[in-house]
Amino acid sequence: MIPALLGLLAAAIVALPTGTDVDYQLGGAADAPANVGVVVRDRSEPPAAGRYNVCYVNGFQTQPDEKRFWARHPGLVLRDAAGSPVVDEAWGERLLDLRTPARRHALARIVGRWIAGCARDGYGAVELDNLDSFTRSDGLLTRRQATGYAALLVHRAHRNGLAVGQKNLAGYDGTRIGYDFAVAEECGRYDECGRYVAHYGDQVLMIEYRPADFAETCAAHGATHAVELRDRDLTPDGVHGWC
Repeated sequence: MIPALLGLLAAAIVALPTGTDVDYQLGGAADAPANVGVVVRDRSEPPAAGRYNVCYVNGFQTQPDEKRFWARHPGLVLRDAAGSPVVDEAWGERLLDLRTPARRHALARIVGRWIAGCARDGYGAVELDNLDSFTRSDGLLTRRQATGYAALLVHRAHRNGLAVGQKNLAGYDGTRIGYDFAVAEECGRYDECGRYVAHYGDQVLMIEYRPADFAETCAAHGATHAVELRDRDLTPDGVHGWC
């Protein structure tokens, strides 16, 4: 791509707004109050009118309702020595197989189509979940494979004019491969907020699920960052609290 065109593409990417709140709506779309300037929704939902919208994409694991889709791509799901899929038991999600360049590029083409769909729908950014899936792979995946694959997804998102959010793997400087912001889920509970802020400054969205953690995160970062208290199921009519 010629440098002039690259410059135009970079100009099309809009950073997260600051001085406003976030509403993390992965469990279903809901009306956001006036204090909310950033809304995060699943890629299956339309963006919220008049807000900065972040599109959730599970980039490194399968969604529980996608078994039929991934059954058509059995070679791209990580399997153990016995041939059984490797599963993130906490969420019932199968890990994607990032072990070879060919598989990483094949996966990037699939997930890249979802990312392009976010852009067509009017989203301004994409959140790529489960960068840390390699830590749940029983040693089958490596950090280098995960970040190499992440770089492919970041490139595709930028090519579609979308900012890209790092999700998970606190302490990893995702800006080195082009990530623009971070979504820090329960960073107060696990004392990780500062590790994201060290790399992304005020471009960090913080989501807590326990009131005590929310209060601590608000005290430490609420003046400079968007912090929200949500219920774990992220239901539309569930808990929505701000600092």
